[in-house]
Amino acid sequence: MAYIGFARTNLGPYETYEKILEELKKREFKIKFSKHHWMGDAPFGLVIVETDKGDLAIRWSLGKSFELRLERVSEEDLNEFIEDTLEYLSGD
Repeated sequence: MAYIGFARTNLGPYETYEKILEELKKREFKIKFSKHHWMGDAPFGLVIVETDKGDLAIRWSLGKSFELRLERVSEEDLNEFIEDTLEYLSGD
């Protein structure tokens, strides 16, 4: 099982990363590995997480408060979501 997620946050990049991981733990995901991608001047980023329930990719952007929505997807859709987001982050 794979998941993509969309988060809104009023926090900085590091705090957003920590908040996303904290929220996943509350939702009973056991985190095995995680990494965070963002550009210093971009108001969004990508968190990639390996868990006991499957892999996740969560795109975050600035908002008025923190919220997180997850959707189940195929592995192919997850990989495409990651590639598209990383390409956008790198400016290619």
